Amino acid sequence: MVLNYLSDSASSISLGEFFQLLGNSHSPILILTILLALGVVFINGWTDAPNSVATCISTRAMSAKSAIIMAAIFNFLGVLTFSLFAAGVAETISGIVDFGSLSDPASQVTNAKNSLVGLSAGMVGVVAWGVLAWVFGIPSSESHALIAGLTGACFAMMAQGNTQVHPGASSWTNVGIGFVVSSVVGVLLGMIITWVIELICRKMVRHKTTIFFKWGQRVAAAGMAFIHGAQDGLKFVGVIYLALFLGTVAYPEAGLSLIDPNTPGFSMVFLNAPAFLWLPILVSLVMGIGTSIGGYRIIKKVGMGMVDLQPYQGFATDVSAFVALFMASIFSWPVSTSQVKTCSIVGVGLTKGVKKVNWSTVKDMVLTWVFTFPGCILIGFVMAYIFFALV
Repeated sequence: MVLNYLSDSASSISLGEFFQLLGNSHSPILILTILLALGVVFINGWTDAPNSVATCISTRAMSAKSAIIMAAIFNFLGVLTFSLFAAGVAETISGIVDFGSLSDPASQVTNAKNSLVGLSAGMVGVVAWGVLAWVFGIPSSESHALIAGLTGACFAMMAQGNTQVHPGASSWTNVGIGFVVSSVVGVLLGMIITWVIELICRKMVRHKTTIFFKWGQRVAAAGMAFIHGAQDGLKFVGVIYLALFLGTVAYPEAGLSLIDPNTPGFSMVFLNAPAFLWLPILVSLVMGIGTSIGGYRIIKKVGMGMVDLQPYQGFATDVSAFVALFMASIFSWPVSTSQVKTCSIVGVGLTKGVKKVNWSTVKDMVLTWVFTFPGCILIGFVMAYIFFALV
């Protein structure tokens, strides 16, 4: 668990200095990297965030319009809150690729520029994969796509002879642990919470419990949107921070630095500086805009395509997914919110019987998760080669 509180002790970049850095860079690659990263944030809000409120829409606890507006607001609050107090997910994502060569003064400018090229290539992979999944109405994991795209670009840099760049082993360990544990917890909690509710409410008047759980679903859905922002929002805060760190090294003429004097090399220090609070705010705003547009295809797929849910079952789904995602955020495990939500729905559905789950829809989602890693690694690898040929 990593807790960070605001102080003035660390170096940072203010919003004005951010634009100064972009203006002083004589290559469009830094600007392209930032724009691609913000594009990925938008796509995440557009295609992934709506799954946090899919079940409360399917059970008619809320209208689609109201639920999406609520999701946009609580996504914003989730990014902002966890940026202040628990930044572990951002740190894990920023360590997916190790740019250790930046510590060598003789080659750090060239290596930083090459790293920006690789980073932007990885972003292209995420954008392409997210749009493709949206076309088919399947809730893809921008989290997995981001990790895979950056890794593919890293492999391309290694193939071109950059021996100093390699995937971050500890970050990939966190990814693997989070993938397995959050899925298992989502399924088990979905089953357990449903059974407990059915046991407690078995002699109660159904009409009254339905009203209660519809209101409960609204609270649980808000919590899901909040924790989605905490998970996915912080991933992209980490990526943009990494781009800015590379930019300050690649373009020293801007006169800016994100190197912590107490920690040589790359480190995540932005959350210790109030002047850097604009970054999580920017990410949360862009994500909120994407969410407000709505991903109705994905809402239909997640909320209605797998299991026919009653309000209490929708409540159980959101609570179990929230707990699994909150646990992952505290332990710095970057996980897929759509994956956890799907596993929670399956867990709830299993309490109704195996045949009540639409396994065809589940299969489509699982195949999407399986192919995300190799697909985005390949796209990131190919795009990195193209980008290096152009710059």
